[in-house]
Amino acid sequence: MTQRLDQEIFGGANPKTGLPSGEPPRHRFVPNLFALFLSLAVVLGGGYAVWKVAAPTISDFVATDDYPGPGSGSVDVVIKDGDTGRAIAATLVRAGVIKTSSAFVSASSDNSDLAKKVQPGTYTMLKGMKAADALALIADPKNRSVKRVTIPEGLWASEIFERLSKGTGVPLKDYTAAAKDVEALGLPAAAKGKVEGWLFPSTYEFGPKATAAEQLKTLVDQAVKVMKAEKIPEDKWEETMIMASIIEAEAGSSNDRRKVSRVFWNRLENPTAETVGMLQSDATVSYGAKRRAVAPTIQELEDESNPYNTRVHKGLPPGPISNPGKDSLDAAVKPAKGDWLYFVTVNPDTGETKFSETYAQFLEDSKEFEAWCADNPKAKC
Repeated sequence: MTQRLDQEIFGGANPKTGLPSGEPPRHRFVPNLFALFLSLAVVLGGGYAVWKVAAPTISDFVATDDYPGPGSGSVDVVIKDGDTGRAIAATLVRAGVIKTSSAFVSASSDNSDLAKKVQPGTYTMLKGMKAADALALIADPKNRSVKRVTIPEGLWASEIFERLSKGTGVPLKDYTAAAKDVEALGLPAAAKGKVEGWLFPSTYEFGPKATAAEQLKTLVDQAVKVMKAEKIPEDKWEETMIMASIIEAEAGSSNDRRKVSRVFWNRLENPTAETVGMLQSDATVSYGAKRRAVAPTIQELEDESNPYNTRVHKGLPPGPISNPGKDSLDAAVKPAKGDWLYFVTVNPDTGETKFSETYAQFLEDSKEFEAWCADNPKAKC
């Protein structure tokens, strides 16, 4: 049975070899090799089809999360004060500067000292930058495309306009026009529609597109912020700002602010036969005359048409005469203790100032100032 089955299957094949009688055994492998090649082709063909479909996904999976750099084009990126590393990374991704937040976070971790140097501001950057290069760019303050302007204490509003214009390139006339828009600037009621006094002295940075109105509003907002931080009652804002502006203009040195404040408050609160309730401030006279000078002229001192002439008008002037800083605001609400009614800066170069309780002593001290004026004829005493 077995032999017959073998013969049926193999067609008279040798039952020991399974091959037809008389043929070499190697001929038997030809159909098997063909089947193998056929199977391999099917497998490879199917694999190629699978690869065609899966390649994009696999490529994305193994692709780097960073751009190779250096990048191209340009885009302005604003790093805000208080932004965390992840917030900065998100901003850079949205701007197209870097590819992923993880790449920037990783670069910051590898360069922690560099990451600590990042400052808020506006930066002009390339699109498609390597994360490490982007970090290096914003860590260098020289790359901030901002305009930095320093406003010192005691300037008039008109002088501040000039500084802002020079520092940012915005036309001077734009500031004059913007100063009239009380609502847009957010001026408090105490300002009575005028920016004088409310342009807080400090160092500011403005983006390349900041308008005159936006810049002035920043200064006004800071003045209001300081008033609130000092816990000065809002109904006292007007007189505080006026007094602070006079102190800023009159104090020979920062150490004298509280004493100068006491002199003026004593004159207002305890008028004598000599002071009769008048501040008698040369700085207010000069402001009304719109002339910067160490001392006003006789004509200016006698000019009753000048509403800021506290030599002839009692009480505080109608508004601030400068833009004071925090120290002068503090002095206005916290004057020193003392009975002084007079003071004179005997040396404007050093700021040396002498205080007195009597008019006779004031006249004696004033001789030193007159001597200084004689030695400095160009000072316009």
